[in-house]
Amino acid sequence: MVAAAVAASSGYTDLGEAGPGWLFGVALAGWVPLLVALFAAGRRWGVGSFATDWGLTFRPSDLLGIPIGAVTQLALVPAVYWPLRAVWPDTFSQDRLEQRAKDLYTHASGAGLVLLVVVVVIGAPLVEELVYRGLLQGAFTRRFGDAAGLVLVALWFAVIHFQPVEIPGLFVVGLVLGACALFTRRLGLGVVSHMAFNATGLVLVAVA
Repeated sequence: MVAAAVAASSGYTDLGEAGPGWLFGVALAGWVPLLVALFAAGRRWGVGSFATDWGLTFRPSDLLGIPIGAVTQLALVPAVYWPLRAVWPDTFSQDRLEQRAKDLYTHASGAGLVLLVVVVVIGAPLVEELVYRGLLQGAFTRRFGDAAGLVLVALWFAVIHFQPVEIPGLFVVGLVLGACALFTRRLGLGVVSHMAFNATGLVLVAVA
């Protein structure tokens, strides 16, 4: 709600047109309450440490996330959209899939580009992995089992972005990131994979 209020105050219906400054403000307005809530929950039911309570730890082996994220962006997601585009070419066209990222990049330059990278490549992967894989997947897998928890949170992750055309791809990304957390029982590999995925997408838009 706070993030929505900040977005509305920009006067734009599209954050891409509003520019990276507003994107950063909206992101911060959404992230701070989430991080405070995670810390409070950790203090209440854990020890108040993101590393201990939510598994936010890193190891050298987490660098494997760089190729995982890049391959997911370059090969896995396109493979998901290939049959969809064959049946619904207009709905799942490449232009529609890239539109949001293109709008963000087009309206960024100089310091704005730095803010865009901070939001997309650093902030979003850290906060989203804490929330979706640290908190939600942890809770869902304990309640429903590993497979069901993985699928349910991946679907939640895809739908909550409120971009219908991106749901199939984001669902698969959610499965990949969820699998990273599931197999390592930590968030480090997923965070690095998420960062690499977003960074690769940003580079693709930049060179297009």
